Amino acid sequence: MSIVTLLPFIVLIGAMFLMTRSAKKKQQAAAQMRDEMQPGTGVRTIGGMYATVKEIGDETVLLEVAPGVHAVYAKNAIGAVLDDAEYNRIVHGDEPESETTDTVVPDDASSLTEATETDAPKADLTKKSDAAEADAEVQKDGKADGETDAK
Repeated sequence: MSIVTLLPFIVLIGAMFLMTRSAKKKQQAAAQMRDEMQPGTGVRTIGGMYATVKEIGDETVLLEVAPGVHAVYAKNAIGAVLDDAEYNRIVHGDEPESETTDTVVPDDASSLTEATETDAPKADLTKKSDAAEADAEVQKDGKADGETDAK
């Protein structure tokens, strides 16, 4: 057998090795992230629910999803452990104290569509119908179809 025939198999084995190595790194990073959880930490589940960690078991986590409402989740269901500032910004709408903006964003789009005094009239870009074109020609010539200047 020549090296040319073995080359696709070597490339395939190398690609599989790299993919499994990458997947193992992701699993280790996720496990490390879950190990950083402490009671009182804000988390986001893989389903997108934000909650506070109350208790941590071997395979499960007790989460407080609302004041007085608790739910048991598998540790693997935790998608992200959030720092306090990010959790409060997302859940409670708290703005960071260092960032103050004076930009006012309207609640609706009406301020974007209101006409002002300086607005010029808009051109009519719609296509005229055939009847309207015929009327325009009659007005221009002063004659109807079939009329001639014979006197």
